[in-house]
Amino acid sequence: MRRIIALVLSSVTLLITLPQSAKAAPIYAFPIVGCTYTYAHSHHNYPATDILTKKGCKFVATTAGTVDEVNRVDKWSGKTNLGADRGGLFVSILGDDGVRYYGSHLSKVAVGIEPGVRVAAGDLLGLVGTSGDARGTASHVHYGISWPTPPAIWWVRRGELYPWKYLDAWKVGKDLSPAKSVAALEKKVGTVPKQIGY
Repeated sequence: MRRIIALVLSSVTLLITLPQSAKAAPIYAFPIVGCTYTYAHSHHNYPATDILTKKGCKFVATTAGTVDEVNRVDKWSGKTNLGADRGGLFVSILGDDGVRYYGSHLSKVAVGIEPGVRVAAGDLLGLVGTSGDARGTASHVHYGISWPTPPAIWWVRRGELYPWKYLDAWKVGKDLSPAKSVAALEKKVGTVPKQIGY
């Protein structure tokens, strides 16, 4: 009987001390899945990145969070060229890390994506397109990283921190967080900084 108890105890100890092979799900996901893409390490006159890919490719949530803003109606007109309308169809989410992630020029916003809805990293937000002032250009997602602001502060939503460093990490499966950099930038320029660029 003592041998059986000793054998059981040593088996339990062995099970407890074995290394675990399971890996946690990634915290961050690259915002385009299922398609090839390219993007530059620069953007014209304000911090953002255009991720070029085929029309209809999936635009997904970068990280877990809550849907912040959704625009399903393309209001852009070349006659007025209003900054608030340039993104066309878009979705932004407020990540659990406190960072806002924004994608615009979509051809469609996914069914069920509404303000307040919870999403996980990799959840479908919409499909790549050419809405807004991207009409007549190559299909792409304009991708911006910022802090949350009221809807009227569109120039912050479109991007305040260059995303390429994070995109480079996420595409190879590294969980690099922009949260500290976003917080430091907001502290430096203020929650509602002066609009730069057009």
